[in-house]
Amino acid sequence: MTNHDSTGRDPQDAGKALHLMQELIFDILLATDGRTTDLLETMLNEKTLVTVLRQEQAGGEASGHPEDAPGAAYYVRESLLSGEKSGFIVSHNIALVHSRHVPPALFEKIARRREGIGKAISSMGLQSFRKVEETGRRNGDEAVDLLGQPISLRFPELRSPVPYKKYVIYFEHAPGIEMLEYFNPDVIRHRLNQVLNRTTEG
Repeated sequence: MTNHDSTGRDPQDAGKALHLMQELIFDILLATDGRTTDLLETMLNEKTLVTVLRQEQAGGEASGHPEDAPGAAYYVRESLLSGEKSGFIVSHNIALVHSRHVPPALFEKIARRREGIGKAISSMGLQSFRKVEETGRRNGDEAVDLLGQPISLRFPELRSPVPYKKYVIYFEHAPGIEMLEYFNPDVIRHRLNQVLNRTTEG
């Protein structure tokens, strides 16, 4: 016997529809070479805030780019992007900043830790382009940073593989910033729950 909810719909069909919608939206998110923050804010229906977990120098061999040592400075930045009102963590991000190839004014903004890298580039009107190098999904215990070191993703109650995207931001044909973004697989469910709660309250 098939179970139905109060609207007469089969919960299994609803679950399949949610899964298909999640796959479709994440496929678009992973394929775009534009600013992912804009898409994430649209999905959340709110502005986002950046929380920097760590920001430290990693030069030469430690950075995985020994060919640029000595004298090359790389900075690893690990951050979270979360909803300004809800506090929902939507992405866990790692950046490898090549100080030699990043405009000085942008590098100064990044060092202050007050805003996301993409937002800083946009607000300054800098000419840049992005090249997506790798996309896919990983289990939470398989997550690594750009140097191949394991990291603990800050997504609570992780129950499914995590979509991720790795890309490079170029300034005047030089690779300035490598980015690795892990996206909370529950962001669509979170947004739908918000809509349903408002509908119920209304």
